Amino acid sequence: MIAVDTNVLVYAHREEMPHHEQAVKWVHFLAENARPWGLPVFCLGEFVRVVTHAKVFDPPSTLDQALTALDGLLQSPSVRILHPGGDYPKLFAESARQADARGNLAFDAQIVAVCREHGVHELLTLDRDFARFAGIDVLSIAESPAWPGGRAQ
Repeated sequence: MIAVDTNVLVYAHREEMPHHEQAVKWVHFLAENARPWGLPVFCLGEFVRVVTHAKVFDPPSTLDQALTALDGLLQSPSVRILHPGGDYPKLFAESARQADARGNLAFDAQIVAVCREHGVHELLTLDRDFARFAGIDVLSIAESPAWPGGRAQ
């Protein structure tokens, strides 16, 4: 299963972002494919925080636009929301220690921990910091083929 990081959702949502087209193609490919894909629950709130933030975008997305975009993603029959379970605190601590996750990197450790808890080993992202975490294969929309359908699934 591939999990999708917040930045891919942001790039797919905001047309002015670099790699917008690749992000849209990846999200559509995953959403329309039968193969399960995951959204870490933390990324839902972070997506809304980023796209509605007036200091990040001018103009920012409205709350309704952001929530409608998420609702569209959640309509995919193959999406799985990755929630923390009983092993999450231990996995978070391990992930944080492994990457010496301080400051903003602690948020990435949360995503890695919930992915590990659900057996996810691939993360679609543009954030190079995830390379600091062992056992997570980073798939970058910037370096992957423009059309994900060309990848072996």
